Formats: sequence, C-alpha cells, structure tokens
Amino acid sequence: MPPSINYDSSRELRTFLDERGLGMRKKFGQNFLINPAARSRLLDALELKPGNSVWEIGPGLGAMTKGLLEQGGLVTAFEIDPAFAMALREFFGDNPAFRLIEGDVLKTWPSVPISPAEELFLLGNLPYNIAAALLGDFIEKGRFFTRIVVTVQREVALRMAASPGSRDYSSFSVLCSSIYKVSPMAVIKGSSFYPAPRVDSQGVRLDLEKQRDLPRFFYPLVRSLFSSRRKTIRNTLSGFAASVIIKQGPLFSPVKELAGDVLNRADISGDRRPETLGIDEFAALAASLEEIVSNG
Repeated sequence: MPPSINYDSSRELRTFLDERGLGMRKKFGQNFLINPAARSRLLDALELKPGNSVWEIGPGLGAMTKGLLEQGGLVTAFEIDPAFAMALREFFGDNPAFRLIEGDVLKTWPSVPISPAEELFLLGNLPYNIAAALLGDFIEKGRFFTRIVVTVQREVALRMAASPGSRDYSSFSVLCSSIYKVSPMAVIKGSSFYPAPRVDSQGVRLDLEKQRDLPRFFYPLVRSLFSSRRKTIRNTLSGFAASVIIKQGPLFSPVKELAGDVLNRADISGDRRPETLGIDEFAALAASLEEIVSNG
C-alpha cells in the first residue's frame, strides 16, 4: 500500500521515526528532501516514461520512490539502512514495479543484471561521501544510463560541470563529461531537507551522449595526471608511462624519453598542467601510450 506519511513535513517525518524507534544515521548521509517543488523538478528532469527502468539510490522512506512509481517507472531501489528498507517493503513491497536491493550500493550494484538493450535511468540524493566514487564507478565499469538526475552537495555539482582551466576542473569532471552532457540544475538550500544540512545542495542532470571510443588507458591516465595537478604533465606522465610499459615487459627506454615520445605523438606540450587539457587531449595521450605499448 502507498505510504500515508506526509513527506513535506519535518514534524510528521520526525513523529513517524520516533514512533518506530528509527533514527537518522550521520554515517549514511541521510537527509529527506521535504520541499515538494524541488522533488517535482527532479522527477520532471528525469523525463521518465511509463515502463522505463530506473535505479534509485538512497530512497530513504520513499518520497521520490512514490513519484517514480506514479510516473509508471519500474523502480530498483538501493537502500543501505535496514530500518528504512523495512519501511520501504511495507510501503511498496506489494507493487510489482518495485524491487529493493539492500546494502551498500557500491558493493551491490555490479551484481544487478540489466538487458543490454534496456534503457536505464538513475535518480538519487547522493551522500557527499559516495557521490563521486559511485558515479565514477558506473562510468569506468561501463554501466551507462540514458539519463541521470542526482542531488549532490554544491561543491560536487561544480566539479561535475567544470570546464578545462577552471578552479573546479578535476578528474571527476573529465569522467562525467567523457560520456555525458552535464547540466547543472537549481541550487537547493539546506532548509529544503530534514535534517537540514549545513551546506547547499544542487541538482545535476546528465544525458548520455554518443559513446566515445576511448583508449584503454584513458581513465587511469586521467586519474594519474590529476593526482599531481601542480606538476607539469611531462613529470607525471613519465611515471605513469613507465608503470604501464613495465607491466608489458622489460623497460629499455629512459623514462623521460618514453614521456617525450607519448607527448610528441599526441602533439601536446609537456609543460602544460592537467587542468588545462580537454577530453580529446587526454584521449590523444592515452592513444599514443597505447600505440607505444602495442608496438612493443
């Protein structure tokens, strides 16, 4: 049966939790979005059609779950809190369009199968401590979604949408924009949540673009270069190129010579820093390195 609690009222949510002896766990980053207008904007941005499959991360007590089901979505909800999972089963367990996966989503999602031809959507209010790790995990392991709409802390949203050369540009920016068109949405103030966080949040929409044929070293290279973002890419690239080639066999060329060869083939100056490189330039470096490795 559908839930009877008022998702718009912090007082009623608190009463519901108290009556059942439930509490909010800080380690799970739990905050209920009690602003109905904000919830509607997020649901509308997902543009879900009846029969679409959607993964929901951190449903809590099901405010957004209810909206997804009302739109005709086939919902797979990932919930880490056993007490909230029990409430979700009570509220939605009889609905054949609802499936619950209990546990840490970082550990459970790889075992959830999907059809290769299936359009898959993602919605979630992502805790700060897992947002970048989870989205990065999906991208690097090839679990792509037709559209993603997530609420994250504003600083994470800024990183997701950042452009080369900007202060917030990072390896996470590159990961997101390597496969998705990233569109920031409205900032959501702490007062829109219960309990109210001390920082602002922001919605972000990611639309799947035509998948790039990225070289196999692309993501490891991006992470490596940004791990030393104050260094020139020549210095960091030397170590990364050497580590890759050593795994293929004995290393006969000097490290600096290897880095220089990669840079020359990609036609990129080694004096630049990683935050100045665009996706195509990262891809060119990775492709050059792959060519060297393939040629022995």
